[in-house]
Amino acid sequence: ERFECTFNSKKKYANLCFSYRMAPRVQLEKAAWRWVESVRPEDIHREHIEIAYRICVPPCKRGACRRNCKGNPNCLVGIGEHAWLGEINENNFHNIDDPNSERRDKNTFVGLTNLGATCYVNTFLQVWFHNLELRRTLYLPHTIFPFSDYEPRSICEHLQYLFALLQNSNRRYIDPSGLVKALGLDTGQQQDAQEFSKLFLSLLEDTLSKQKNPNLQNVIQLQFCGQMSYVTVCNQCGRASPLPSRYYELELNIQGHKNLTECVTEFLKEEKLDGDNRYFCESCQSKQNATRRIKLHSLPHVLNLQLMRFVFDRQTGHKKKLNTFISFPEQLDMGPFLEGKGIKCVYELSAVLIHRGVSAYSGHYIAHVRDARTSDWYKFNDEEIEKMEGKKLQLGIEEDIAETVKSQTRKPKCSKGYHCSRNAYMLVYNGSPLSVPGFLQRLVDRDNRKFEEWCLEMADMRKQSVDKGKAKHEEVKELYELLPAEDGQQYEFVPLEWLKKWLDDSTVTKEIDNGNFLCSHGKLHPDKVGEAKRISVKAAELLFDRYGGGPRLDGSTLCEECVGQRCRVLRLKNQLAEDYKEVTNLVKGPPKSDEGYWVGKTSLRSWRQLALEQLDEDEEETKHIDGKTNGEGPEITDEDEEEMKTFNEDILCRHGGLSILESERRLVTEEVWSKLRVYFPRAPQFTQLQEPCQQCLRLEREGKENEALNRMMASEQKSSLLNLFQEKNRPTLTKWPQETDILYIVPLFFVDEWRKFIRRPTKTTPVSSVGNSLLLCPHGGFMFTHDSMLMGDAQHIALLWPGEWEVISRHFLVDQPISICRISQATPNGSSVEYTTQPELCRDCREGFIFQQQRDMREYAQATVYVRKVIDDKRVSAAPEVNVSGSEAEDEREEPVTKVDGERDPDFSQVGHKPLTSVSLFITYNGGKSGIRRSTRHRKLRGEKALIVSANQTLKELKIQIMHAFSVAPFDQNLSIDGRCLTDDSATLGSLGVIPESVICLKVCTTFILDLIRNLNLK
Repeated sequence: ERFECTFNSKKKYANLCFSYRMAPRVQLEKAAWRWVESVRPEDIHREHIEIAYRICVPPCKRGACRRNCKGNPNCLVGIGEHAWLGEINENNFHNIDDPNSERRDKNTFVGLTNLGATCYVNTFLQVWFHNLELRRTLYLPHTIFPFSDYEPRSICEHLQYLFALLQNSNRRYIDPSGLVKALGLDTGQQQDAQEFSKLFLSLLEDTLSKQKNPNLQNVIQLQFCGQMSYVTVCNQCGRASPLPSRYYELELNIQGHKNLTECVTEFLKEEKLDGDNRYFCESCQSKQNATRRIKLHSLPHVLNLQLMRFVFDRQTGHKKKLNTFISFPEQLDMGPFLEGKGIKCVYELSAVLIHRGVSAYSGHYIAHVRDARTSDWYKFNDEEIEKMEGKKLQLGIEEDIAETVKSQTRKPKCSKGYHCSRNAYMLVYNGSPLSVPGFLQRLVDRDNRKFEEWCLEMADMRKQSVDKGKAKHEEVKELYELLPAEDGQQYEFVPLEWLKKWLDDSTVTKEIDNGNFLCSHGKLHPDKVGEAKRISVKAAELLFDRYGGGPRLDGSTLCEECVGQRCRVLRLKNQLAEDYKEVTNLVKGPPKSDEGYWVGKTSLRSWRQLALEQLDEDEEETKHIDGKTNGEGPEITDEDEEEMKTFNEDILCRHGGLSILESERRLVTEEVWSKLRVYFPRAPQFTQLQEPCQQCLRLEREGKENEALNRMMASEQKSSLLNLFQEKNRPTLTKWPQETDILYIVPLFFVDEWRKFIRRPTKTTPVSSVGNSLLLCPHGGFMFTHDSMLMGDAQHIALLWPGEWEVISRHFLVDQPISICRISQATPNGSSVEYTTQPELCRDCREGFIFQQQRDMREYAQATVYVRKVIDDKRVSAAPEVNVSGSEAEDEREEPVTKVDGERDPDFSQVGHKPLTSVSLFITYNGGKSGIRRSTRHRKLRGEKALIVSANQTLKELKIQIMHAFSVAPFDQNLSIDGRCLTDDSATLGSLGVIPESVICLKVCTTFILDLIRNLNLK
């Protein structure tokens, strides 16, 4: 009878469950407990328990379920078995890629890993690597180290090693992090590529110039450096003033041009200096009209041409990209541009650097480079390298990216030997196989050996995973056929999640853990059967022998107590609606004498809801919680006890007796109470003869007596200090009263609390002491002076007349009297008045207090800055914002706060032309160190913008904030505070005297910048 059903019962279970075979989990749950409508808890038999645990629900067949049926413990489909029952695919047994895919192919180049945002670095490294002369020179050893101890340290050594790896590594791509780290670059932030090229060559030249080998000292100049001069010719006397200069690249403006020749011609064209921009001639000793042009005297071996695609937009204050098509030749003759006529200087195009993207602050960098040995063109895109077909440059899809749809223009036709690009930003022209030095080749060989060892290790791991997968495949095929439990046979339960992980080869199979399925009686909880699967005993024996675990759950662990409890709860829930109507009718009649029971009115009004909650609580008591069984449950905290609501709790006093408030309870008949008792067996019971709590009655009497005493005390104190209570006829320091020379001081907090007590003596606690120690320092001295109280410290104190002080001394405890006296003295020039306090002022503590206040004002954080535009040094008389609210929350909603964002644009120093205006900044402290009093918020005007500043923020960062908020370039900003100009951009706001609530004026004036540029041109 423990493991088998009778024939009739089995047929009934199968018919019942078959109608719900394909039903959702909720319907299976309902079907498992439908029998409780006709069966009482004391009439439960084995067949009812097995229905509740869904023992005889038919199992699902393969192909019938798309996923596993969690409501059916006999469904063993869709748990991951399909991966093991089909044909074997060895690739499914591992997640290790073929290590040979990381191997470099024959006659190919090596790529570079993108470390986050380092594609711009990778493009330049590939271009410089293909410069054979530069590579040959860099391979010259600087210092001879023992091979076992040698590791690259300097930038040059890292570049040597990187070039050696690019030449002879067995890897398909290598990691340039050693060089990037030596350069100190941020791998997550994309830098300006053109600026990086200049800075890196300059750094490399400076480093190589310190080497002892003369070939290394001048390698950068020999490869990239040319000579030119700026020549200014006076139109009056014809005197020429040349200014020699070196260049490493030519920066060519492309705006308004179509080809490279036009860009170079504009770069060398003559410039007229006239009007206000006239030139001071040394011969004429006066300003004269003149002409200025650039002359090229010599060209470098490698000619770098920077196409200025990234320009500063004066309207937005940011950089933008020019998507102008520029054509350039494969062969460039620079002879016509040199000063020596008849010189032929032909360059071959060797590299084109491309920026893909519409923004100057984002995008991707790639390089097209020509192999100097084979003349083949390659596209270098970080790790990926693609050889172009034929021997010609093919820019491909890089030219399909335009700024906007409207700005797309048709690509112009190019003549033979020319190319057109809207994304090229740098062209490299330059005018023999190479071997790696032995000391570098040994490093490369060491790295290649590591790579080969890694390949062997990965191949061995793949083989082990495949062998393990084949063994697992045989195990699954053997056990999966044994899993289903046949009708009438013994069975056990195992977790569904464990079966899934057992069939998932990517996770490690752990021991079987059935601890989460136990009820409070140590058996299988009926609510957990949906998360378990019923399997045969034979399969369970094999699984537990191989993987271990427990506890073992078989047919004997079906919990009869939990099923009976659930049956009682479900029957009561079904009966609740009928009992609610009956109780509602019964409570209308009065109870018979001496036979009633007290119930809370609130409990009676909501007893149906409380009953549902109580039934749910009873149902939860049988559930497994945190692995505790045998009646153990979670520890109930005080907070949980406060949230628990039971019937009749509203008439239970804190001492556990009947509440003394008769208005909150009523009598019901014994018949009503018996029905309520079924749903609330643990509710407190009070008969009609039950007396109220005696302790509560005594406390009520004492409370009334205390209230009467408080009223009498408040009335007496109010009559004695009526003017103080009504704030009438109060003395002030600004106009000292003539009738007295002494006033007494108490904390304003004491007066406020006393007034609260006078107004509501029965609801508040009486004030017992004055607490003057709040106004004294640790040495017992007073903290304020007469002048400081006039300036604002009086907001912490209240002044009393001598008569009021006598009354307060009688009614309250006084720890220390505090008074201020006026002393008049006759002098030859008239009478003079002095003010002294008792206790006297503690000067040391006062100075420390002032110093702390001043320091806090200089060390504020997160102060709000309000920016307001004005015109001609006068504020705009704008009307306040509509619906301006005095609350801080509404003020914040009106105007969003602009955070510090100054470092977003590296070109903040560019000049923007704006009309002559002025802006005022209103700073209000918004949080920080204690000790700074918050000021009254000013009324915001239309057009204001809010910023956030800190004391340690520099003036330069503040200017950048203003630039982003108002599109005003920092060089157009002229800041001042209290008539004092703020000019040191590196100084902090705290050191400049900018404190919370300061007003900073900003004048936007471009004439200062124009004058500066004009003076520089004249010089």
